[in-house]
Amino acid sequence: MSESETPLYNHLHLSSESQVLWVTIDNPPINLITKSLLVDLIRLSNWLENDTEHIVVVFQSANPNFFLAHFDVTALLGDQNDQQNSEDHELNIFDALCERLRLSPKVTMCKISGRIGGGGSEIAMACDMRFAALGKAIMNQMEVPIGIIPGGGGTQRLPYLVGYSRAAELILGGLDLDAQTGDDWGYFTRALPPEELDDYVEWLALRIASFDPAAVKGAKSSLLNSVPSLKNGLIKESQIFNDLCYSQDGQESLRRFLDLGGQTVEGELQISDLSAKVAKKKK
Repeated sequence: MSESETPLYNHLHLSSESQVLWVTIDNPPINLITKSLLVDLIRLSNWLENDTEHIVVVFQSANPNFFLAHFDVTALLGDQNDQQNSEDHELNIFDALCERLRLSPKVTMCKISGRIGGGGSEIAMACDMRFAALGKAIMNQMEVPIGIIPGGGGTQRLPYLVGYSRAAELILGGLDLDAQTGDDWGYFTRALPPEELDDYVEWLALRIASFDPAAVKGAKSSLLNSVPSLKNGLIKESQIFNDLCYSQDGQESLRRFLDLGGQTVEGELQISDLSAKVAKKKK
């Protein structure tokens, strides 16, 4: 991989081996999706559209406790004037990023050894496969308890993976999903003992990358034809998200979330309990 042809990133480290691109997310302390990290991910997705060197892309984390957290709540505070209009009929920039990843001819994998939630989960769900470390990987869509809804595809992608009623339990309850249950339900492609995760993901990525590129791309393209378009649902989800987020109640709930320890290591490790406290304090 030529460094001169690869964009520079603030929070992503790229390495290449045998047509596999390894993308390590590094935005301490919790891999929060800040605006800067979001820009990195958008630039990467755009670059991948023109990249001809790699067949497989593997996302992993430099932090063993957090794969990818939610979107930066501080960026959601304030007036909506700087945000995308809730009446728009096109995908917002976050949904557009996820759709580029989903529709990419690259095979995309996530190697998850820690917590993943909110927007981080929505990005992972747009990828082809998600591999988890047993006893360590945990997913949580924490939006409803803090007064909003998943705004980056969570209400659209999660039901497709785990079924409507299970998605309702997770989203409406703001509940943790452990690796074993996530494997059983279909959120995680496979859950493995932590000591086996790295080797398995590397083996599978290199195996797929060793196959004829045209066959791999053709198979993914055909697989994508089995998935219905989510565009209308994503746009409606975004509108509801904006209406809730920029209401007075929504802004107050987001501030309570931060006041109670949101976006700290301690708070995020207990995100299910923390988000429930936000709702209780509102009463």
